[in-house]
Amino acid sequence: MTNTHQPWYSRILDTVGHTPLVRLNRLFSESHQRIFAKMESFNPGGSIKDRTALQLITHAMENGKLKEGDTVVESSSGNMAIGLAQTCKYFGLKLEVVVDPMINNQNIKIIKAYGGRINFVDSPAQKGGYLQARLDRVQEILASNPRSFWTNQYGNNQNPATHRQTMHEIVKDLGEAPDYLFAATSTCGTLMGCAEYIKKHGLKTKVIAVDAEGSVIFGTSAGDRKIPGHGAGRASQFLDKELIHSYVKIDDQECIKGCHKLLDSEAILCGGSSGAVVYACQKLISSIPYGATIAMILCDRGERYLDTIYNEDWVKKNITTCETVLI
Repeated sequence: MTNTHQPWYSRILDTVGHTPLVRLNRLFSESHQRIFAKMESFNPGGSIKDRTALQLITHAMENGKLKEGDTVVESSSGNMAIGLAQTCKYFGLKLEVVVDPMINNQNIKIIKAYGGRINFVDSPAQKGGYLQARLDRVQEILASNPRSFWTNQYGNNQNPATHRQTMHEIVKDLGEAPDYLFAATSTCGTLMGCAEYIKKHGLKTKVIAVDAEGSVIFGTSAGDRKIPGHGAGRASQFLDKELIHSYVKIDDQECIKGCHKLLDSEAILCGGSSGAVVYACQKLISSIPYGATIAMILCDRGERYLDTIYNEDWVKKNITTCETVLI
């Protein structure tokens, strides 16, 4: 957390959180709402998962489940692995990350630079897709190493607990609760942590969950997804639909369009889930009341997607009716 007594930090991990809230004046210039972005790319590892990684590791160490020299094991599509890699490096922990073909090459290089070990899963499980296949591999690693610990971002309640602070920061920086909050799904830790904070404090905020086409989180059929970071191939252990106002599905094309719209209008280079959030807001903004305040959580940096989302050749090769995607 920020040290209020001196203008510097004692360690890099103290810079996690307290990310800036930025007014987006150009994104939907014709709209009559006030739109703000929570810029999670400002975390030291580049994404909102830095918050989760730090919380899961420190909680485990404080409760005697982890000690220096132990091995942390986790399944990740990229950002969680990077957050864990930095945190583990600082605390003298080893890291085994299980990934699948959707991970970006840039993420692999970053994880390795921090000393993390990469375990590839090449084919999806019959039920649960690549996510289930990754989780199966996690269990194999745990069984083979008695000094290993699974942070379990999918079921560890410290995940959503982390993001009560994220919502607190949004409310504090705005000076009031936003009328609407748009947040992407994956583990649903961010989504539910914010929703729990809203419920606990009796806030007016309506939570809009942004899910991927092909994701099964809201009970829809599984389908092919090319862009990692939002949606999932199995149900969330955290999701409480009673705390969600509504959800919107965004496909890969729309996700990419949202990324480019954000870049072209605001000069903000963000990742795939941020593009999905932007496009979801675009879809719903005409139904949002005049003068309402909207907060969007933009989860990560776009540099890690230069070979995919921001690469026209990749888009044409991998995304259906690609000629309509880039704007």
